[in-house]
Amino acid sequence: MVKIEATNRPDNTAFTQQRLPAWQPMLSAGIVIPGFVLIGLAFIGIGVALFITSRNIQVLELDYTGLEQNSPCFRCSDPDVRDCVCTLVFSIDRLIEGPVFFYYGLSNYFQNYRRYSVSRDDNQLYGDLDSFKSPLDDCAPYQYNSNNVPIVPCGAIANSMFNDTFRLFQTVNGGPRTVPLDGKGIAWWTDYNIKFRNPSVTPLSDAFNGTVMPLFWPRPAFELDTSDPANNGFINQDFLVWMRRAALPDFRKLYRRITEGEYADGLPAGNYSLEISYNYPVLSFSGRKKVVFSNVSWMGGKNDFLGIAYLVIGSLCVVMSVVMLIVYAKFKFPEED
Repeated sequence: MVKIEATNRPDNTAFTQQRLPAWQPMLSAGIVIPGFVLIGLAFIGIGVALFITSRNIQVLELDYTGLEQNSPCFRCSDPDVRDCVCTLVFSIDRLIEGPVFFYYGLSNYFQNYRRYSVSRDDNQLYGDLDSFKSPLDDCAPYQYNSNNVPIVPCGAIANSMFNDTFRLFQTVNGGPRTVPLDGKGIAWWTDYNIKFRNPSVTPLSDAFNGTVMPLFWPRPAFELDTSDPANNGFINQDFLVWMRRAALPDFRKLYRRITEGEYADGLPAGNYSLEISYNYPVLSFSGRKKVVFSNVSWMGGKNDFLGIAYLVIGSLCVVMSVVMLIVYAKFKFPEED
């Protein structure tokens, strides 16, 4: 027994026997109080910079749900109306500096609901042909159609893909001039190059033989973009943007960028019209729809909360340092009787 214990004993070195020299900081009031002051001032400085930068970002939001009778999209909000087109007319008072990002926004839409978020087949989305014939059970009830034919891509996320489309015009010399919208590279690089793949079948439509498209889609996956054959299937940019789920019920997703031609420097002041193909229903879940035009800065999009959070934490650090200083000054030398 003694011999077995000896063989299991660690070597008698400073490292294995924990005899290495160690340093343990002694946190005195002379260190902690100035430290809190410095941290607080640093946070306040960062907060001021973030808040000012955020306030300088230009954002234009336009609601087009169509609930109000005076809305140009009021008729289109009726779920019985099909292939409806409405036009929003708006003005810009000053230049929205470029590059300008064009988003669509939805509210009261819970993409983080667990049953919804797992309703997909990642093997399908990676181009695995075997999964085309037998989708995962997580995709139910959007796994097979009423004739027991597999749905590709399956699942609630793909089935509910946003399908409103937009065309933007500027009024110039009394007539409309098309504002070019760039839809290339709007999805995450990792989604486009790693996570999603099309089947290695040519033509791509042959890979979908024996399957049906999602119930609410107007066109199959291999025809999502009729103008660019390379932007089809599971690497379609709009599809990739939609498949990256939002964490909050009110969200916006990138639709296009405005970076080309005469609008490379941004959207100049003037009168504009946005032609909307109204297809996506939201009234059934009391949702709303909007479009957002915005530019960005070094910190990203408009986000006042981040700057305010830094300001609050920095202010609390400074206040706590003052409180600790008062306590330290009062109790450093106990009062004599």
